[in-house]
Amino acid sequence: MGKVIYGMHTSIDGYIEDRDGSIGFSEPAEDVHQAANDQARQAAAFLFGRRLYEMMEKPWTQELGKEGTPAVEREFAQIYKETPRYVFSDTLQTVPDGVTLVRRKEAVSVVTRLKQEIDGPLEIGGPELAVSLLDLIDEFWVCALPVIIGAGKPFLPVGSDLRLRPVEHRVFASGATQVRYVRA
Repeated sequence: MGKVIYGMHTSIDGYIEDRDGSIGFSEPAEDVHQAANDQARQAAAFLFGRRLYEMMEKPWTQELGKEGTPAVEREFAQIYKETPRYVFSDTLQTVPDGVTLVRRKEAVSVVTRLKQEIDGPLEIGGPELAVSLLDLIDEFWVCALPVIIGAGKPFLPVGSDLRLRPVEHRVFASGATQVRYVRA
């Protein structure tokens, strides 16, 4: 049975994007990037909301991973391309090979089915998608980078109310901390 994991890199004040919609503050140090690679390597599938999918797809399938790119990024690009990807969107009409398009109204039923059929982590990316699948999420992984940005898009939108229990904590040499939570 699959396990649904929602994880993102955040500022220490809990934002995944700054007030301008940029994720530039979240570019991870090499040690954090390597940990993300190790986690991604275990993923059975990536589940993306449209915006995060659009931020990830072209760079990791076409641009990064070329010669001259740092080894840790080339490694992630390879993992990314080899992992099945699902994008949940009502606006996209087509997606490339290796990506499955799912309409938002089908999100709960599709992820429920994937959770039953696929053995391994199903990694959610994007807070709106995470909120729509909140009851299906088994673990929350927060990797807080050592930066405060003051405003932007939160890890989970306001109004989310969950009681969690930390089960793993890691501090990186670069100053980032990652905490893995399960439902309390």
